[in-house]
Amino acid sequence: MIRPLKYLFSMALAIAVCFGFNQSAWALPSQSFTIASLAQGDAITDPEAILRYALPIDNKTVRKLQDSMEGISKDLRAKRWGPIASGAKKASRVLSISRGKILDDVVDDFKSQAEALLDDLDADITAIREAVDNKDRESIWEKRRDFLTKVGLIEEKMIAAYPTTIPAEYDNLPRLLGRATVAMKTTQGDLTVVVDGYNAPINAGNFVDLVQRGFYDGLPFTRAEDLYILQTGDPEGSEVGFIDPKTKEYRAIPMEIMQKGDSEATYGDTLEEFGIYLPDVELPFNAYGALALARPADDPNGGSSQIFFFKFDTELAPPGFNLMDGRYSVFGYTTEGKDVLESLSKSDKVISAKVVQGAENLVMPQ
Repeated sequence: MIRPLKYLFSMALAIAVCFGFNQSAWALPSQSFTIASLAQGDAITDPEAILRYALPIDNKTVRKLQDSMEGISKDLRAKRWGPIASGAKKASRVLSISRGKILDDVVDDFKSQAEALLDDLDADITAIREAVDNKDRESIWEKRRDFLTKVGLIEEKMIAAYPTTIPAEYDNLPRLLGRATVAMKTTQGDLTVVVDGYNAPINAGNFVDLVQRGFYDGLPFTRAEDLYILQTGDPEGSEVGFIDPKTKEYRAIPMEIMQKGDSEATYGDTLEEFGIYLPDVELPFNAYGALALARPADDPNGGSSQIFFFKFDTELAPPGFNLMDGRYSVFGYTTEGKDVLESLSKSDKVISAKVVQGAENLVMPQ
């Protein structure tokens, strides 16, 4: 059902995330912004799928292989066995006919491992087709997850050199040249977050650096349950962000949003200010637990240490209709711990945060 435009704008106002909430920062778009322009088709809501599709690669064959299994999730929920069988058949065909086209783009020192993974994918597809015959949905879910994890590993090894351009004006800030995984312990349980330095190198680098410093350890969640966000990162005292001990200055982090097809993120302002509404971005707010940088209402480049998890609600912000994309910088996703995220409130806090993978991708300014 298409929501009234007034309803959609009210939702945008309701989920504004800033240090000092200010509705004036959410001015309505121009009159030419119509309901028709809101329809974006089916949006991907699985955080791991978003991360796979956001990898900066251009191998159409491996994408076909990925699409064959990503696309059957709705069919699995509905027990539509025909389309599921069709997806498995497509994957089998790609593996049998176009295997070499996949291996061509894999970095040299990973080709033997990639060949072994492709053999494993063949076995996974055989198991999925057998499970379809038996209408064994749980087995299909499990094998599909294994299949896509292996595809993601192969895709990551198609990136031979860091492909993203970072403007020189941000040389004074940490950057993440790749991805990193952060394990966060809270008073309600554990969260796992994957941050993406391919599409948000400055925002992701800032976060990973602060995690490495132990900045978030012991900090409370300052906003929760209201406005469908869970926010933390406000240090004790009068400061609202991180004060760099070397410079003794507030570390300001810019707005940073990678649009699909670009090799450099858009910096400096919201995409709306550039006249781009409902953009097609690499890291959207479609997934529950999307992680983004909070900022002052009147300064898109004034964020620092305060971050928020988007507690995505399909009734209040349907996929393909959310108005958050382009207004805040998403730099990661919660891949484990959705139930924990749902239970966290203002009475909870971060016990500790630790980089458990990808720390070597953090590059500090000289």
